[in-house]
Amino acid sequence: MIKKTLSQDKSIKEFVLNNLVPIMFIVICAICIPVSGYSAPALVQEMLTRIARNSFLVISLLVPIMAGMGMNFGMTLGAMAGQIGLIFITEWGVVGIPALVLAAIVSTPISILLGWMCGKILNNAKGREMVTSYIISFFMNGVYQFIVLYCMGSVIPIKNSAILLPRGYGIRNSVNLINIRRVLDNLIPLRIGTVNVPVATYLVIALLCFFIIWFRKTKIGQDMRAVSQDMEVARRSGIKVEHTRLLSVIISTVLAGYGMIIYLSNMGSMNTYNAHSQIGTFSIAALLVGGASVAKASIGNVFLGVILFHMLFYVSPQAGKNLFGQAQLGEYFRVFVSYGVITIALVLYEMKKRRAAKLGGLTLAKAQEEK
Repeated sequence: MIKKTLSQDKSIKEFVLNNLVPIMFIVICAICIPVSGYSAPALVQEMLTRIARNSFLVISLLVPIMAGMGMNFGMTLGAMAGQIGLIFITEWGVVGIPALVLAAIVSTPISILLGWMCGKILNNAKGREMVTSYIISFFMNGVYQFIVLYCMGSVIPIKNSAILLPRGYGIRNSVNLINIRRVLDNLIPLRIGTVNVPVATYLVIALLCFFIIWFRKTKIGQDMRAVSQDMEVARRSGIKVEHTRLLSVIISTVLAGYGMIIYLSNMGSMNTYNAHSQIGTFSIAALLVGGASVAKASIGNVFLGVILFHMLFYVSPQAGKNLFGQAQLGEYFRVFVSYGVITIALVLYEMKKRRAAKLGGLTLAKAQEEK
């Protein structure tokens, strides 16, 4: 009986440690939701919109994790490619669903090129992929700023005065995407009471989920899982380790470009120079909030994380205003949470890895003693 109780206590403790981040967010959301004063229909509508807006971006992170490369901060490169695609379709005056498709087509070769470059660098930084991809995103942000601010309109032909700066070159700080605003969300209209459901966007996200499930079962998907477990064993088995890792980054970057197009079309406008800057951090934070780790993530983690993370993002300013009379406190709290959750998740992952290594060492020592 005592052994059974100890075993149950140990399993509960293990469950809490493995799910500490989502448990923390559930508790915080449970406190903030009633304090914010938002009605249930308002919360449901906002969550349906935010899930549709952000899920594609977060799902794009799953492929590099599958290959053992951790959280891909380099997804920002794909976001930049998606924004360039949106600039061009605005310049050409394309509207509706064809505009979204054309933006995706324009972004694809750019994403492939950037993903290939990022993957090549990460192959030379094994074990330090996350911090390296973070620095790469900073570097490429400078290149993106140079192209958009100086090259577009001077070297790259841009004639639309609505998006050009008055000097005749460079793109304005904000680009109006009214021609594609919520065209995917409104493609298949469905209204339940006062809540609008973006059916078409959810169908696209569902297709991506099925693609991820199918991809895991393919030979390339199995190779990625083998590489994530042990690169040397995978190499001896005939798997092209560097090529497999490179492919995972390229796929993630291309998907991030598509996700950024969906995200900005939902917003209806684009902050040309800053829209992509925090998208990687927020997407990674959302995935970690869902219970994912650097080494393991699932589609379930994506949706749980998006709901909890963006629920807190939505209710915290109003909760801060109602509690302290200042909504700005909620804004500060949101930024603190987004970076803090990444830190906590990484620390917990490192602790878990060391604990597993210690247990493995004790088991090996015990086996040797028995011999």
